[in-house]
Amino acid sequence: MKRPLPSGDFARTVDIVSDSGVATVCQEARCPNLSECWSRRHATFMILGDKCTRRCHYCAVATAKPDPPERDEPDRLALAVERLNLRHVVLTAVARDDLGDEGAGHFALCVTAIHERCPDTSVEVLPADFHARRECIETLCLSEPELFNHNLEMVERLTPTIRPQGKYRRSLEVLRLVKEIAPRLITKSGLMVGLGETVDELHESLDDLRGVDCDVVTIGQYLQPTLHHHAPVVEYYTPESFDSLGEYAKSVGFVSVASGPFVRSSYNADAVFLESKRRLAK
Repeated sequence: MKRPLPSGDFARTVDIVSDSGVATVCQEARCPNLSECWSRRHATFMILGDKCTRRCHYCAVATAKPDPPERDEPDRLALAVERLNLRHVVLTAVARDDLGDEGAGHFALCVTAIHERCPDTSVEVLPADFHARRECIETLCLSEPELFNHNLEMVERLTPTIRPQGKYRRSLEVLRLVKEIAPRLITKSGLMVGLGETVDELHESLDDLRGVDCDVVTIGQYLQPTLHHHAPVVEYYTPESFDSLGEYAKSVGFVSVASGPFVRSSYNADAVFLESKRRLAK
């Protein structure tokens, strides 16, 4: 399996992202889809800096003391979205456990800035768990993103070892609270496979997500960012295995499912959003 070489508007995307001064998860997380997405002028922006307060053993983002939030970042971000002519944009962020509101207020400012500058652009937010603090989740929901994405990441058994500062049940609570605060807001989550889980465990996780009324799910292959500093890949799933997981997800009620080796939370997020919006409107 191979990813395409850069083509199309790749260089233009590089220039716009560089000019914005805003980090992208595409680069920081070493996404295998970067060349494809950037060639289509699609980028997933990572606000609040590129230093995370948490250390997860699957993630390539640096763990360090973060810099203070940059006040002009929302405006620079909105300008980049406009220059890229994005009709749907995904905003993610490092975990900011150092801030009183864990970055929720800054996140909300970024959503508002995009809506004001690009009123026809839908915004998908992909935050950390905010420790499932209702006031933080409410702050972000009140900025009216079109989709709220929070990744469960992996099955419950593996979470304490590979995501030690996260909690499986806490992530489910985040998604539950979003639906309680904003019932009409589309919710989405993602799972990685290949870390040593079983198919039964994956089915249980999908059931748990539907139990909190999660609308959309993505399922993709875990790829080890570095040889010695990250959790090893235990298994590479076949395309047929991804198809089977996708069929199970549809059978338990997800309105939109993306399941495949290179699927990531924000991969083809515009198409996934439109599909889920259309199906939920029926």
